[in-house]
Amino acid sequence: MRNKHITLVAGTEHTKTALVNQLKEYISDMVTIKSYAIDEGIGEVIKDQLVLLTSQLVKKELLELNLLDTSCQIVVANRTISYDHIDQVVLLPKGTKVLFVNDVYPTTHEGINTLVDLGIDYLEFFPYYPGIQEGDEYKDIKVAVTPGEIDKVPAYIEKVYDIGPRLMDFTTITTILSKLDILEYEAGHFSQRYLQKIIGMAKRLAHSTNEITKLNQHLAMVIDSLNDGLLVYDVKGQISVFNENLKKLLNVGNSQTIERGLKDIIYNKSLLAFLMDNEAYQSKVFDLDGTEVLVNKFQIPGSTSVIATFKKAREAIESNERLKRELINKGFYAKYTFDDIVGNSKKIRRVKEVCKKLANTDLTILIEGESGTGKELFASAIHNESKRRKGPFLAVNFSALPDELLESELFGYEEGAFTGAKKGGKAGLFEQADGGTIFLDEIGDVSMKVQARLLRVLQEKEIMRVGGSEIKTIDVRIIAATNKDLLSLVNKRSFREDLYYRLKMGYVKLFPLRERKEDVIQLLHYFMNIETREKIIIADEVIEKLFKYDWYGNVRELKNTISYILAVKENHHITLNDLPPISFFQHKEENKENHLQKAIDVALDPEELFILKKIDDLCKVGEIVGRDKLSDETKGTEHQMTSYQMRTRLNRLERKGFTLKERGKRGTVLSQQGKDALMALMVKRNG
Repeated sequence: MRNKHITLVAGTEHTKTALVNQLKEYISDMVTIKSYAIDEGIGEVIKDQLVLLTSQLVKKELLELNLLDTSCQIVVANRTISYDHIDQVVLLPKGTKVLFVNDVYPTTHEGINTLVDLGIDYLEFFPYYPGIQEGDEYKDIKVAVTPGEIDKVPAYIEKVYDIGPRLMDFTTITTILSKLDILEYEAGHFSQRYLQKIIGMAKRLAHSTNEITKLNQHLAMVIDSLNDGLLVYDVKGQISVFNENLKKLLNVGNSQTIERGLKDIIYNKSLLAFLMDNEAYQSKVFDLDGTEVLVNKFQIPGSTSVIATFKKAREAIESNERLKRELINKGFYAKYTFDDIVGNSKKIRRVKEVCKKLANTDLTILIEGESGTGKELFASAIHNESKRRKGPFLAVNFSALPDELLESELFGYEEGAFTGAKKGGKAGLFEQADGGTIFLDEIGDVSMKVQARLLRVLQEKEIMRVGGSEIKTIDVRIIAATNKDLLSLVNKRSFREDLYYRLKMGYVKLFPLRERKEDVIQLLHYFMNIETREKIIIADEVIEKLFKYDWYGNVRELKNTISYILAVKENHHITLNDLPPISFFQHKEENKENHLQKAIDVALDPEELFILKKIDDLCKVGEIVGRDKLSDETKGTEHQMTSYQMRTRLNRLERKGFTLKERGKRGTVLSQQGKDALMALMVKRNG
């Protein structure tokens, strides 16, 4: 799975922290989360793979400040009361006057409406926010409820119930998982955690009161407040949850559904067969009385209960492409075909011909080419041309993952294999790619340990999960890619010779763009047409300049250049003035010494170099490197730092790419970039 990215923007730091924690609870560690709060100040335009805004108010403010790139995928969260602390409010006596305290008028009334919708309509709520004019009816109120805004509660209140900031609801989190293309991975975990909170609240209420009828009513109201149709049943088809939205979708009316069988309620034979199918996760579209409904079904791990969510297809998608991806139900989708590969040069036509022939075989393929030449594009096209086209297509980048995480992602793991392992274990990418293709990018960066396991997959078509003892047979085609000289790595004994030749049964060499310049002009117009519908006139001298450039960053660099030109152009006529400065372009790689020297001169100060040297020294003697240990190492030196100061420096070094945090035995270690920097230091001192 490729790394996913999401940026969250909240109004306050308090809300930001709460919602980031909620995201971390429900989404994979593979998702990188950036977060901002308006009250802390935002110094850049918000742009990411997915942008999550905590309210329409936040969206409005960002737009007014011109801080939101509207070309991104944007989700405005639906917020609801946190179920972790709501039982405090539920147990208040009927008729109690309660001050509901929040930051502004809209969120205050939204909070009250949510509590009432959840069935807590037996309390008398009064809104309170900074600047409100209090009437006489406020005088005898002694109790306040607030979603984390304790500092705004007036002094006359005697008892305050802090139910925590409002969190994202079920629909919002499902939307986020879907837009990041990880719903299939996280569906079981997410639904289990979400329902656990509801059930946990129910248990606390049952423990505190004998009013079981009230408890059931509240649970039903919580479930009915969900925007999706929700169905929970056991493997025998016995229904335990059938919410109001689902009754509307299926035209069930007010008839009794709980504890009845699916076959007594659902008469659509295709839908019934789908729900009773034993496959753990499925997604399919059904025509229910003229309405297309997307149904997602998944079994809770370790349970006999099955959850199915129902959503109108037009609400589940935002574009025809999204509809295609959801309804094809491939799980993993190879986006590109050979028609997407632009170019008419003799070299590119020859490569496409070879790839099409290889696609019709089941050979393992090694694709070699510089960065930016389109290795994943070709891998995707080969998959879509092959007999495996209806199977899954998964991609993993070896350079982005440490060994420990890489093994568990590729081969899966059993329950208890390591700290944090999910209950029931997890299938790895090879298992999930069964019947399809797996694309192993940056294969030259993989460790010898993982190389040995990959060799077994290629030789035996078998895998064993981390922490497991069962051997599983798989049917997966492997396409590997690298921008390195693998044969050179073999000669240096840093890449296994037997693995190299196993991978190279089918071989594709992608030519750099500077060796097929006939394609530059065609690519130029192709990217122009993709990025804008304007009629653009390009000066001849611009075309000539772009044609003559050597494009060491290849097609990716050309695409970035077009994006830059379109962003800075003054009008429909593109001239030499619209070209990026020379520093924008990627130049021919320098010799190792110059490259290393720049790594140290540009990116690091003496204090950071000192820390890198200490990390290297400690790792060489087998020490576990942490901030406390490093802080001790600085005592008595000119770079003496507290543990807190050391943490700040280590975080900065990690952001710059000089260190890595490895869970477990090793702690902080140097990345390859960090090792290069130390080598540069020695070169400088010895020079």
